[in-house]
Amino acid sequence: MKEKGWKDIPIGGLILEAGNAERYLTGSWRTFRPVVNEEKCTDCLLCWIYCPDGSVIVEDGKRKGFHYDHCKGCGICADVCPFGAIEMVEESKYREGAGKVSSEKGGR
Repeated sequence: MKEKGWKDIPIGGLILEAGNAERYLTGSWRTFRPVVNEEKCTDCLLCWIYCPDGSVIVEDGKRKGFHYDHCKGCGICADVCPFGAIEMVEESKYREGAGKVSSEKGGR
């Protein structure tokens, strides 16, 4: 069998079909999780606009939570929040309960 040359190997890193990212649950890569302080959040939705993964859940013009199965914990939402309502908490500490904010809206 003839070995494949560089012209025969598909180019990596391509999105070959639109909308396929929803099938891949990438949240397990996350080391930091966005946690919202509801008292500071004004639902300005800048987090939703800038989230590269579409992980911010919005219903009726208000942020309802995060799709944690897709959130990679990049922190862009926290960086763009003008009210400091989003804190990035280490995933391990969140799971231990240290990062849980009692007024946080749920996620999927």
